[in-house]
Amino acid sequence: MGQRKIRVGELVLRELSQLLHSRWRGESVAITLSEVDMSPDLRSARVYYSVIGGREAVAAAGRFLMKIRGELRRLLAKNVILKYTPELHFIFDPSGERGMRIIAALDELEAAESASNAEGGVPEVGK
Repeated sequence: MGQRKIRVGELVLRELSQLLHSRWRGESVAITLSEVDMSPDLRSARVYYSVIGGREAVAAAGRFLMKIRGELRRLLAKNVILKYTPELHFIFDPSGERGMRIIAALDELEAAESASNAEGGVPEVGK
């Protein structure tokens, strides 16, 4: 059952993302659906999303997704044939934001290191 749950989750993710970004282009431009975790009976789906922007953007995206949840489920039922159309539960996923902060910190460290080397600091190892 594990493989089927994963495959159905990937299919639902692909279809939801396509529906969201084709039907609601303006509202969903900053929203990225990152993962769908299906329940073992395939009747419920936790849809993880991330948003570009601050707390206000996250809150607005959450309200928007909850508002269109029923219509997304109805359209999903038309395009993906399953015995039961899963109930959609949207959950904010902060991992994208956390990754961007880590990359920014690494870029700052690299810039500081190259500035130190340019001023005659410690030579770079391995070059």
